[in-house]
Amino acid sequence: MNSESPWADSAQQFQQIFGQSWSQALQSFQKLDLGTPGPAAAPLQLSQTKLQALQQQYLNEAKELWAQGLQGNPEVKDKRFAGEGWASNPVAAFSAAAYLLNARTLMGLADAVEADEKTKARIRFGVEQWMAAMAPSNFLAFNAEAQKKAIETKGESIAKGMQNLLHDITQGHVSMTDESLFEVGRNVATTEGAVVYENELFQLLEYKPLTTKVYERPFLLVPPCINKFYILDLQPENSLIRYAVEQGHRTFVVSWRNPDSSLSHKTWDNYVEDGAMAAIDVVQNITGAEQINALGFCVGGTILSNALAVLAARGDEPVASATFLTTLIDFSDTGILDVFIDEAFVKYREMEMGKGGLMKGQDLASTFSFLRPNDLVWNYVVGNYLKGETPPPFDLLYWNSDSTNLPGPFYAWYLRNFYLENKLVQPGTLTVCGEKMDLSNLTMPVYIYGSREDHIVPINAAYASTQALPGKKRFVMGASGHIAGVINPPAKGKRSHWIRADGKLPATLDQWLSGATEHPGSWWTDWSNWLKGHAGKQIAAPKAYGKGTKFKAIEPAPGSYVKQKS
Repeated sequence: MNSESPWADSAQQFQQIFGQSWSQALQSFQKLDLGTPGPAAAPLQLSQTKLQALQQQYLNEAKELWAQGLQGNPEVKDKRFAGEGWASNPVAAFSAAAYLLNARTLMGLADAVEADEKTKARIRFGVEQWMAAMAPSNFLAFNAEAQKKAIETKGESIAKGMQNLLHDITQGHVSMTDESLFEVGRNVATTEGAVVYENELFQLLEYKPLTTKVYERPFLLVPPCINKFYILDLQPENSLIRYAVEQGHRTFVVSWRNPDSSLSHKTWDNYVEDGAMAAIDVVQNITGAEQINALGFCVGGTILSNALAVLAARGDEPVASATFLTTLIDFSDTGILDVFIDEAFVKYREMEMGKGGLMKGQDLASTFSFLRPNDLVWNYVVGNYLKGETPPPFDLLYWNSDSTNLPGPFYAWYLRNFYLENKLVQPGTLTVCGEKMDLSNLTMPVYIYGSREDHIVPINAAYASTQALPGKKRFVMGASGHIAGVINPPAKGKRSHWIRADGKLPATLDQWLSGATEHPGSWWTDWSNWLKGHAGKQIAAPKAYGKGTKFKAIEPAPGSYVKQKS
């Protein structure tokens, strides 16, 4: 036995640390409150077979961990505990390893619950949130790396951490990047253009051509109203908007207004008719084009699909082709977000804001951040406050922190009719702008993109659009997540994408993947080649923005709406 070890080699001490923790963890787990209204719920029922196997696994791993502690530092494979401070401190390393063992065990207990899938998913989500919050790295008293830095800086890191904490309390959210280094219109959202139309919901931006000729069919992008449009125009080198302009498309973008109390009564119908449909009409008027090409991203894609269905019901087909990026049309699989959605939750939101009010942007941003708590919450708590670090500049995280509100009626209607009841894929069930929705009327060719690791629009849900839309379709899967998978310019040579050469779209993603081939690099080039096939002939690029006096340049891009803060 190592006489300098902080533990004695005794069965008694092992029993004190681990022998009772199993029964305590089990009792606490069975009393979990799932937040359901009404009388107190009965204790959770666990599979006895899984429980016995998990108990044996826990005790075996605990013994192994105890033995490693006696011999030296336990092996810890987790980036939260990767610093030299952890490696050089046996007690800290042991506490980290014990925490990871307990976390694995609690997740095992969650999987052993005998309940319906939604209940099990909620339990897993709750346990994940609890374990992420309780990591020893989140507390100065246990974070060996933060303690080491405090000693090396003679307390300066703690003082700086307090300054960072006070700053974030003032601004109302945890800093993910140094926001002082970015300004919309100065070093993000810089593609040259002008606002050529505006109403109370959006500004329409037209971009200056970068080619002498443009395709005769203009190109309209409809971004999500849950975020600001400049995710598509961060920096020149990773701007999808600039890329489209460089490819010779006369490009227009919807820049949604950040709602305040004056828009708190706006509905889903307003965003479809006075938003996407109005934008399509204005682009046609400005360019004189009989048909345009359109792209919808995330919620923007859902709005666009509704707009196209309304137009089709009215006998109008102004869009020649549509692109849907990480878009939910069939809401059968909503991934981790499904843990929040049930009749009680939706009814509460309807009572709270269904007739008016705002869903605050910061509340939405916090919800999405806690879907990945270690990466998007506690990582910054540790760095900003315990270590006194300033997060590095990162345009994507600046955009992520630039939150937007949603009108309450829009939000509540969206939850019920899509997330809860999935009505869009049920022909004739949903009424939007006075028209019965029937996606079988959307016969235009579509390009559908999904990201393999997307936690907002699961890849299976993105693929489900291929079965809901009847026209000629092309499906492409990209690597990475909801944002990083989409914003992947070809020049970077990063990641990869999958295409099925035979063009077949079987019933399930797994069947599609069995015939798909991985290609290195960005999917943008494949999409660009597809879009050119639907863009018509090339004509001389316009010399001015807009058209005549009715649609003249109002102000330079990116406009004023995008600069409004929540």
